[in-house]
Amino acid sequence: MNDSIIQSRRKFLQKAALGGALAGTVSLPVWANSDKLEFPDDLPEWMRIPGGDFSNYGQPSPHEQQVIRWISANPAAPGNGVSWTPLHDLKGTITPNGLHYERHHNGVPQIVPDQHILLIDGLVNKPLSFDMKSLERYPMVSRTCFIECGGNSNSGWRSNPIQSQAGYAHGLVSNAEWTGVPLKILLEEAGIKPTAKWAIAEGADAAALNISIPLEKLLDDAMLALYQNGERLRPENGYPMRLVLPGWEGILNVKWLRQLRLTDEPIMSRDETSQYTELLPDGTARQFTFVNEAKSLITSPSLGMMLPDNPGIYQISGLAWSGRGKISRVEISVDGGDNWVDAELHGPVLDKAFTRFSLPWHWQGEYAILQSRATDETGYVQPTREVLVENRGKHGFFHYNAIVSWEITEEGDINHVYGF
Repeated sequence: MNDSIIQSRRKFLQKAALGGALAGTVSLPVWANSDKLEFPDDLPEWMRIPGGDFSNYGQPSPHEQQVIRWISANPAAPGNGVSWTPLHDLKGTITPNGLHYERHHNGVPQIVPDQHILLIDGLVNKPLSFDMKSLERYPMVSRTCFIECGGNSNSGWRSNPIQSQAGYAHGLVSNAEWTGVPLKILLEEAGIKPTAKWAIAEGADAAALNISIPLEKLLDDAMLALYQNGERLRPENGYPMRLVLPGWEGILNVKWLRQLRLTDEPIMSRDETSQYTELLPDGTARQFTFVNEAKSLITSPSLGMMLPDNPGIYQISGLAWSGRGKISRVEISVDGGDNWVDAELHGPVLDKAFTRFSLPWHWQGEYAILQSRATDETGYVQPTREVLVENRGKHGFFHYNAIVSWEITEEGDINHVYGF
């Protein structure tokens, strides 16, 4: 099975160019083989009439209306729920703003930016408040990083594999360029008292979500983000300001931020005790699990797609990310983990950000199980589901990062399975 993987792009291009029977014969237009360039008379309609008018804000093509976030909300409280990024429909690494995943506890507040204030108080020498105009005067930085909900991929804890498309099972994660003020600047201006060890972050939504964050992280690479992919934050992603804590679970990246109160201990709120905390097999609780561990996902081919009847060369492609740093390696298996081959990592490979990987695969119509396995720069290796369950038990709901397996049948159908 391992021999069916083409181990270099050069070989892939050679086979694609010389072995038309493998990938299907490409038919060129008649005029392309002629010395004189002549266009056909039957031009399509859109070449016969003037195009559309300008628009003040661009929208996707109407032919791409199927590329959407899939929503799951509480019928009794529609503002409480999630929406998944359709990772299986996207290429590259940057998530469009309109497709960034969402997690709301009590709906999206419609904040008037001129009336929104951020307060920094508690164990500081001088409590400070900031409005939007004052923040625009501070130096800003830009950083590309992912944000992943601690509940992403939680269907993997089920006894039977869920049959949902890749993004609709693992898409509570997105990757964007964030621009804003390094939080360290604002905290140091307020003056941090020696006893301060934590900050309680609170959002301005109707749930007034609040959670404890170690001060050390806020002084490291945390950002008060005002922009996403070059434009102001969207309301569902925290407008007019939010926390961005690269590599740390999404609940800590508080949206609509209104207060940072420095304290000497965590607040022990709902979202760090009864939620985002897991009972382990030995009876102890796993709490304050801040870092998103290394993870990868093959997005193509994946469930919801189908390989045609004719075997040929296909690109295995997907995404890898780690809250510990850069992705250093992604391996691909087509036989359920018996053999592994290194995939190509598409640059730039950034710290705590999506990395796109790919590998040409010559499918010959045989049964296969596709898997990807990520390793980050710290040496952490993405575990199998068997190892993850052995270490963590089955009482958890959060922080699932096991290898994902796609079954390819001889007919080209694709299913989600738990290995062999």
